Amino acid sequence: MRHAETIITNARITTGDPSQPRAEAVAIAGGRILAAGTAESVAILSGPGTRVHDLHGRGLVPGLVDSHTHGLWGAVRDLFEIFLGFAASHADLLDAIAAQAGQAAPGEWITAAPWKAHLRAGLGARPRERLDQVAPDRPVAVKDVTMHALWVNSEALRRAGITAKTPDPDGGEIERDESGEPTGILTETAMALVLPHLAPSPGQLAQAVRHMVARFNGWGLTGFKEPMAFEPDLAAYAAAHDAGDLHLHMGAHLARQSPFGGDMTPMSDMLRWRETYGRPGLNTAYAKLFLDGVAPSHTAAFTEAYPGTDSARHDPEAMLLLKPDALAAEVMALDAAGFTVKMHAVGDRAIQAGLDAIEAARRTNGDSGLRHEIAHCPFPRAQDLPRFAALGAVAEVSPKLWFPGPVTEGQRAVLGAERVERCHPIGDLLNAGAEVIYGSDWPAASADANPWTGLAGMISRRDPGGRFPGTLGADQAIPLDTALGLMTTGGARAMGREGDFGQIRAGQSADMVMIGGDLSAMTPEDIGTTEPQATLFRGQVVYGAL
Repeated sequence: MRHAETIITNARITTGDPSQPRAEAVAIAGGRILAAGTAESVAILSGPGTRVHDLHGRGLVPGLVDSHTHGLWGAVRDLFEIFLGFAASHADLLDAIAAQAGQAAPGEWITAAPWKAHLRAGLGARPRERLDQVAPDRPVAVKDVTMHALWVNSEALRRAGITAKTPDPDGGEIERDESGEPTGILTETAMALVLPHLAPSPGQLAQAVRHMVARFNGWGLTGFKEPMAFEPDLAAYAAAHDAGDLHLHMGAHLARQSPFGGDMTPMSDMLRWRETYGRPGLNTAYAKLFLDGVAPSHTAAFTEAYPGTDSARHDPEAMLLLKPDALAAEVMALDAAGFTVKMHAVGDRAIQAGLDAIEAARRTNGDSGLRHEIAHCPFPRAQDLPRFAALGAVAEVSPKLWFPGPVTEGQRAVLGAERVERCHPIGDLLNAGAEVIYGSDWPAASADANPWTGLAGMISRRDPGGRFPGTLGADQAIPLDTALGLMTTGGARAMGREGDFGQIRAGQSADMVMIGGDLSAMTPEDIGTTEPQATLFRGQVVYGAL
């Protein structure tokens, strides 16, 4: 009999294992779980040198997985950019930029967030002038809540070479005043004219990975998928893995396409990236495509018109970033090359197009076994719900973006209250047999990657913090065990690691989170305020202490 290196006992354990949902103790050896069960049954695995930790009734749950979080992007924001939170006013933002401008080195770019597209009218005819007043000599770029629009000042326009003569790129807009001069608002692919100036250095990326890992482990995350990785990102992640600093199971979706325009990444580069940066703990056999934009900029492809717009001129096909034939060809090629594809799709027409492309790949390539993902998937049509199970497609949902919060006002203003109420029909998806996974989309429209508020939001469809009243889609609330499964076993399966982690059961990686009490006895509000006391990754404490 193999003896345990560590035994954790007298705990209230939520295992995630349907055959044994609850346990009192768990034994660990070699980074894996030897057994989970009663205190008595686990105690017999004790031997010379076994460390025993008595949790005195505290809780233990499987390590959580975020299947869509821009880890480096968010960490760079934390470390090197101004971010005041989504409740901040534009006046607060301008004050912070003015303070930073007084300290920045000459010529240094100032990057800040977030501004709110639904409050665009309050910025005046030429928003660049508002920034010019607080930072006349420094280039400034302010990201909107969704990360799909920029507000820049005159110096930034000058540095980027944007003038009245600069044409709008395909899929984007340089907003102009009555005289044709740029106002300082850039949307979608027009952002690409400025974004290269904001790119972090390799040293900053290395620092950002360390920051990200510490934050994720502190929230109880032991796995995540990076949804849009370019080569510098992959190099930073691989270096952290090789140094033993990536205390997370990780998958990376290689950016076949950028939402900000430019050419498609050549397939030869995709294959090279996969080979060069893939590691045992860093799966690079994933790809990313963008099918539409976002609702606040009216670039999400909906079959029905946006409120207040001319329905006769509404053309959802024009909003598709990849037209159906081109999209089908892309998914077929990536599927054949062994890439699991994640497709950004917000509007119902984009979701339908993504499912059509998966169907084309299945018809042409046969069933590759790759479970392609529709990312965000907030507004699927009722007739498309059963297609997920039929096609072996995955619905990835982002509850932190859609339960009542500081951006709900803007969502209702753009989409109308009735349509917002239909967002994220998680219950209907599950009832239709769809495989569903969880993603925070941090930092795009999400203040943080804290999974506990996302878990609480799926259970209650309310703001777990109680700051914003009401519910959204209350009939789509799901039980705790189901919601937890999306963030544990579902996340593991999405990384091709089903059975390897995601549950507290014998044979699996010893990834666990210690919390203050029994998760199953908590209210959604209690769950939303949970602060892990310790996180174990492969049996090692990577945050806090037991």
